[in-house]
Amino acid sequence: MEKKPFKKHLTPEQAYVKIRHYCAFQERTHIEVKTRLSGMGIGWAHSNEIVSKLIEEGFLNEERFAKAFVGGKFRIKGWGKKKIEAELKKRGVSTYSIQKAIREEIDVADYESTLQKILKKKWASIKGQGITSYVKQAKTRQYLLSRGYENAVISKIMKGIIQLEKE
Repeated sequence: MEKKPFKKHLTPEQAYVKIRHYCAFQERTHIEVKTRLSGMGIGWAHSNEIVSKLIEEGFLNEERFAKAFVGGKFRIKGWGKKKIEAELKKRGVSTYSIQKAIREEIDVADYESTLQKILKKKWASIKGQGITSYVKQAKTRQYLLSRGYENAVISKIMKGIIQLEKE
């Protein structure tokens, strides 16, 4: 969903007022704010001044954005750490902020229980003639890898599911 550029160019003061509302509405990254300012016709120098002012006033905070993003994508969408990390890097968030947010927002027990729930659901959905346990494992593993879960954690949880199925 591409944002439409503003029809008229704004002064830095007008842009600052608009961008404050933009940041107050939802957590934003520095890149999103600079892109929005550029669309308003604000030059690089003024853009940096506005971003600095927003950071000082607490409207823009990279760590806070990362925490909100990690929490939302994990709890609501069930994304794994790898996918969350890749998406945050794509948005220009620092590695430090990403690691801190993942550490603080994702509890290991919750992570494994979420993975187990997703794994069980996918495992049960794979049906058909000639589907062997090996094929089922491969399809489930590939699905979970695409959701951003680590191979080691997938293996650990999958072993438990396979043991339950054999009993």
